Amino acid sequence: MAWSKKQLSTLLVVVVTSFMGTFLVSSINISLPAIEKSFGLDAVALSWVVTAFILASAMILLPAGKWGDVSGNARLFKIGLIIFTIASVFCAIAPNAAWLIIARFVQGVGSAFSNTTGQAILVSTFPLKQRGQVIGFNVASVYTGLAVGPLIGGFLTQHIGWHSIFWVASLLGILATMIAFMFLEKDHLLRKESPKIDYRGTVLFMIGLPALTYGSSLIPSVAGWLLLVTGSILLILFWVLESRATNPMFDTKLFTHNRLFAFSNIASLINYTATFAIVFFLSLYLQKIKGLAPQDAGMIIIAQPLMMAIFSPIVGKWSDKIQPRYFATLGMTMCTMGLAAFAFLNENTPLWLIFSILVWVGLGFGLFSSPNTNTIMSSVGKTQYGQASGTAASMRMIGQIFSMSIATLFFAILFGGEAVSEVSVPTFLSAVRWGFTTFAFIGLVGIYFSTARGDLNRGSETER
Repeated sequence: MAWSKKQLSTLLVVVVTSFMGTFLVSSINISLPAIEKSFGLDAVALSWVVTAFILASAMILLPAGKWGDVSGNARLFKIGLIIFTIASVFCAIAPNAAWLIIARFVQGVGSAFSNTTGQAILVSTFPLKQRGQVIGFNVASVYTGLAVGPLIGGFLTQHIGWHSIFWVASLLGILATMIAFMFLEKDHLLRKESPKIDYRGTVLFMIGLPALTYGSSLIPSVAGWLLLVTGSILLILFWVLESRATNPMFDTKLFTHNRLFAFSNIASLINYTATFAIVFFLSLYLQKIKGLAPQDAGMIIIAQPLMMAIFSPIVGKWSDKIQPRYFATLGMTMCTMGLAAFAFLNENTPLWLIFSILVWVGLGFGLFSSPNTNTIMSSVGKTQYGQASGTAASMRMIGQIFSMSIATLFFAILFGGEAVSEVSVPTFLSAVRWGFTTFAFIGLVGIYFSTARGDLNRGSETER
């Protein structure tokens, strides 16, 4: 079936925006050793260059999904692009680490607005029978950004400097903003009324999540444990309050009354928790242990997202005809096997073996992501697209935070406040092995939720 001009333009603007965000994330990972040297950061502070972005995104994604459903997705999408672009400029001119980390946080806010509403805009434009395919294209753009990020980021870092990565992000932001204002229609609002939203639970969420994340970086200190406990309590209170609210920011009934939605989101959370820190660990490993230049390290790391980019649209289309959970469960299993293999990394591990494992994990993630997202978005009605998209994106971001928190936890426990470049090789490898072993066990839990979610009833969606 031929796509209309409206459908093509919508797909274009969403995939460009999706590419932009992940390109920045992956390119920054490869430049971390250069940023560490530039600002004299220890290992924990360095991790916050990555964590600040995903923490801000995770804090904003849930309310952004609800705001999009109530006030219109297109407007929030454009606002997000503007914020992202301005923050990218401030990152590029950052004179110190504090400035950079704060600007990265603001960048994450803008990314949350555009990514959450972008997915909702996309699925509302295409019919159910084409949804897996277009989600596959969008996921492919995400993974293309992840694929070319290490390569381009490594080249820019090595030949121009890490600041140049943010200038490239600024130019991409300007391009995406122009496309959005030129092609994206204003009215994607499906509800005429604007119900009063209960923000109390959201405040608890936006305080609890940072407390939990920051606390993990302070362990084993008493302050770290106190923040972890406080953050956990606040997140539990958030759930209780939202479940009782008349107009909640986060509809807990989607989890308690919709098994397909709940288990698919939990599978996504677990998958990103288990896999996100792969690039973080390997970027440092390849440059510290193997002595590779940033550009050469990027050439190795590109294997994983390249496979994800190639197979996501293909598998996404297949998931329109075959039950998505079969692909997703196979993909989760492959990712878990790859994580277990990485737990045996040592000084003598050959580069070809690392590359091969990354290809395997990339194929697994390609099998998992599009079918899983297709299931999440197809298990709700149109008036809940924004919230479903926000929840799915939140699971991704919270999973990334948990992944980085686990990596930071082992750095904090084993490194004793030293920089990655200063710790001994055995100490560094110990942190990497503990990290990947933990991630492999987490992946085993994800296999269960992916399998147990049940089948997608393609005639169940209310097309309204």
